Amino acid sequence: MSTRRTPPHPGLRRRPVHLDLRRIAQPVGAWTSILHRASGVLLLAGVPALAWALERSLASPQGYAQVAAALAPAPARLLLIAWAWALAHHALAGVRHLLSDVDVGSDLRSARRSAWAVNVAALAVALLAAGALW
Repeated sequence: MSTRRTPPHPGLRRRPVHLDLRRIAQPVGAWTSILHRASGVLLLAGVPALAWALERSLASPQGYAQVAAALAPAPARLLLIAWAWALAHHALAGVRHLLSDVDVGSDLRSARRSAWAVNVAALAVALLAAGALW
C-alpha cells in the first residue's frame, strides 16, 4: 500500500501546504508588485514627518534651520533616501500597472522588461538622492 496521497482530481498536482516566500523563486514581476505595495506603505508612513518638515521650513528662517539640523544626521538622510526610492518605485510601478491594465506591455517578455526597468530606475533615483545628500 502506498503512503502517497493521490490528488483530488486526476491531472491535478499536490499543492504546497505552506508558502515560505524565502524558498519560492518569485519572478521579477512579483517582486516589483510586492515592492510597489511596500513603497506605498513607506510613503504613507513618511507623509506626516515630511509635512511637518515642509511646514516648519517655510514658517521662518529658524524653522528652516531646525529642519536642516534634524535632517543632518546619517539616519535621517538614509530615511530620505529610502523615501526617494519609495516615491520613484511607487510612481514607476504604478504607471506600469496602469499600462498593463489597458493591455500595454502585458506579454511576458515586455512585462519582465518593464519590471526590471522599474526596479533599476527606482534604484538609480535612490542613488542620485544619496549622491545629493552625501
